[in-house]
Amino acid sequence: MYFSNYFLWQGHCRERFLAERAPGVLRALREDFAMVTVSSRCDFLAELYAAEEVEVRMSLGARESNQVTMVFDYYRVQGRTAQLVARGEQTIACMRRTAEGMEPVDVPEEFAEALRPYEREPVLAVARSV
Repeated sequence: MYFSNYFLWQGHCRERFLAERAPGVLRALREDFAMVTVSSRCDFLAELYAAEEVEVRMSLGARESNQVTMVFDYYRVQGRTAQLVARGEQTIACMRRTAEGMEPVDVPEEFAEALRPYEREPVLAVARSV
């Protein structure tokens, strides 16, 4: 499995989460609000092969100032069992577009509220077949 797919899945997972739990944030992204990716990484623990089912679980890693770190666990799903195959993180900064550039803003309350339940429990935000 090509490694860049894992980063693509992070984006899909994050955007699906927003669509389902914080749709106002998605609307704000069409205006002056921006979620700028500050860092993204993935540690590969086992290889995936074509046509395997993959489940991505997202949880809140940290929230500080205008930044949110989301943790992604990638599982190979075979029947009723799931094997952890990769772990990743993505940190985003909440920003506002201005005529002068970008300026930091607080994490939108709707986003913060949507994340609260996932401080300890991951959310299944996307399942992909590869």
